[in-house]
Amino acid sequence: MSDIHALIGGMYDDVVRRNPGETEFHQAVREVVESLVPVLERHPEHLDPNAFERICEPERQIIFRVPWQDDEGRWRLNRGFRVEFNSALGPFKGGLRFHPSVYLGIVKFLGFEQVFKNALTGMPLGGGKGGSDFDPKGRSPDEVMRFCQSFMTELYRHIGEYTDVPAGDIGVGGREIGYLFGQYKRITNRHESGVLTGKGLGWGGAVVRTEATGYGAAYFTEEMLLSRGRSMGGQTAVVSGSGNVAIYAIQKLTQMGATVVACSDSDGYVVDERGIDLELVREIKESGRGRISEYADRVSHAHHVSGGSVWDVACTVAIPSATENELDGRAATTLVRNGCIAVAEGANMPSTRDAVKVFTEAGTAFGPGKAANAGGVATSALEMQQNAARDSWTFDRTERRLHEIMRDIHASCFEAAQEYGEPGNLVLGANAVGFLRVADAMNAQGLV
Repeated sequence: MSDIHALIGGMYDDVVRRNPGETEFHQAVREVVESLVPVLERHPEHLDPNAFERICEPERQIIFRVPWQDDEGRWRLNRGFRVEFNSALGPFKGGLRFHPSVYLGIVKFLGFEQVFKNALTGMPLGGGKGGSDFDPKGRSPDEVMRFCQSFMTELYRHIGEYTDVPAGDIGVGGREIGYLFGQYKRITNRHESGVLTGKGLGWGGAVVRTEATGYGAAYFTEEMLLSRGRSMGGQTAVVSGSGNVAIYAIQKLTQMGATVVACSDSDGYVVDERGIDLELVREIKESGRGRISEYADRVSHAHHVSGGSVWDVACTVAIPSATENELDGRAATTLVRNGCIAVAEGANMPSTRDAVKVFTEAGTAFGPGKAANAGGVATSALEMQQNAARDSWTFDRTERRLHEIMRDIHASCFEAAQEYGEPGNLVLGANAVGFLRVADAMNAQGLV
């Protein structure tokens, strides 16, 4: 036991030393490595050669400049990234994020999480991530197009349907994917549908892809509740954020019989005890690109809180769907005190280590992002299947397959937690399953 603990500690220290200043990446690695002690005790074949050490090192890290011109004719410069983390199970797969906070540490944290997330789906996908510190907010469509074309002019040489398949993430929606795909097609002279996912339905996209991450988080939450003899009907839910993931999590939770009473954006949160009017949220956020405070201006019985924490609102189900580390130990304590029984991460690593500890010690069902929000990449894989077959599935067929995948992910995590002596610890379960699937493949392929 002590030898493995020492080895684990040494691996983490080495990651920190080799990747200075990348705090989000350090956090993601630490969360995984701390749960692997019982796994490595039972699978010493992964200690030498050390599979986890190799998993923590990306196969390829690409950083490039992205020059573009704004509407006033001024030359602008941003930095682009693509981290191709692990291809043991299949081509690199993961989204592109356009946001001012993007730097190498963020991209590596997201790519590292993606390796495990993609493995959990059971689909033949490796893990990667990319993006830029470009902020599309406030930019005209022409500016966004020029930026995307410049970004793809460099990225195209590193991607392909059998190599690396990007998708969208924060700041990269259908519009951006369209511009990126158009430039890829223009440069390569190939209509390679499988090179990007999240495409428009008229040119290779898949139904349910837009809804998939939010729907998947709701399905995973339902499975957590069912495993404890409860159901979604009658639950009171809070969903942070009001973007794509939050909107479709709210939709599916409502369809399942829960009442979603609050959602948020960067300016604060809105509370509607009668249940959030999803169509109004979509009108404000998707059509008008407005602020969530407008909801309270238009619904007399709702109220908006500027700043503050949406987690102060009492609920039994919580789905953090905004951004990393949005839910800290204090917020977790408030949720538990107010009766929250299930938390599923709709975003990537939105809960701090302190928050996860609070939920674990309180016995609150907790679904880590690599499991709970895997519905997006799972449906991307379904889009890739359809592209390869020149096929198009119905909404019902695709949603049924998504539901099956999320049910299977929960079952594998649940069973692994029991196998390694911590029933109900889905963090351990998810990390164990994801690690073993990737490590087994890496060792089978030699020293890679």
